[in-house]
This record gives sequence, C-alpha cells and structure tokens, in this order.
Amino acid sequence: MLEEDMEVAIKVVVVGNGAVGKSSMIQRYCKGIFTKDYKKTIGVDFLERQIVINNEDVRLMLWDTAGQEEFDAITKAYYRGAQACVLVFSTTDRESFLAIESWKEKVEAEVGDIPTVLVQNKIDLLEETVIKNEEAEGLAKRLKLRFYRASVKEDMNVNEGVFNTTSNACNQSPNGREIITLRPNKQRTKKSKNPFGSCSVF
Repeated sequence: MLEEDMEVAIKVVVVGNGAVGKSSMIQRYCKGIFTKDYKKTIGVDFLERQIVINNEDVRLMLWDTAGQEEFDAITKAYYRGAQACVLVFSTTDRESFLAIESWKEKVEAEVGDIPTVLVQNKIDLLEETVIKNEEAEGLAKRLKLRFYRASVKEDMNVNEGVFNTTSNACNQSPNGREIITLRPNKQRTKKSKNPFGSCSVF
C-alpha cells in the first residue's frame, strides 16, 4: 500500500455536563463559527481538522459527547481509543464544575490515564460567575491537569490554547504555559471517504 494512501490520526474526546459549550468549542475550532442557540447533543457528534506535526499531516478527530446522564451508556463506548481528553465546565454553572472529577473518572475507566486538559468556558460572562478563580485553579492542581480559561463566543484561547498540539512535551506556548502533548496514533489507517464530512483546513 502506498505511503500517500495512509494517514495518522489522533482521537480527542470532549466531555462535561450539558450546555457548557462543548459542541460550540468544537465548531469554533473546526469550522471557525459560533452559534449561540443551544442544541442538546444526542449521544455523540464528530468533527475533524487536519493539522501538521513534525511536517506530517495528522487528522485530529474531535468527539463531542452528550453531557446528560441518560446518554452515558452510549457515550462511554466512544471514549475507547481516545488519545486525549478535554474536560469542560462553564463559568456560570457550578454543577458542571462539581461534576468534572466524575467525568474524568468515567473517561479513565474506559481508556486509562491519557493526556487531559481542564477548560473553564464562557469567561466572557465573568460578571455571572459562580466559581472562584482559586477554586478552578485548585481543582486543576489537585487533578494534575493543565488549565485553560476560554470563551468560545469571543474566540479566546480555543485555537491557541485548548487545542494547541505539539510533538514536544516541553514546548512553550506564547503565554508561557506548557502545551499538552498529543501522540499521534502510530497505526496508520487507509484513507477513505469520511461519512461525517470534514472541516475546513486552516
């Protein structure tokens, strides 16, 4: 099989309570758009974006999982095979913050310890915050996770923060934070037409 017929992929699961902005975050990163109207994810959704790591094309597959308990049986099956995880909570939803540890445990039960980041979304609504800065930072420290504050609506810290990928663990981002390392799947898969469609390549 020809080399050009092969590709390398990274599977990332984005998890957290409903209405924290998971779908919007993926849409912003993959399509560069933001939709303020909330539409509950049923089960799972999927988008992808082509990136380059070490001069090699990599397909970043982002799996958007439902945040409601009734979909647990469906969504946890899609955790399997994930190589990285994004845990999301909302600035204006304390329950979503308190649930982060439970979400982390659900993912780890299926895939073990994988690179994970913690994201506080909707920081454009700080006047409505129900979570103290020290609480969020304390949770990240306790769970040993890299922590990002983001606003999908204002396009803050999504491309350059949450989904910034690199092949070197010690690389530094422009703001001085350490960037999470995602390890591409070494098993190359044959390229085929994606039934889900694909995002624009930026």
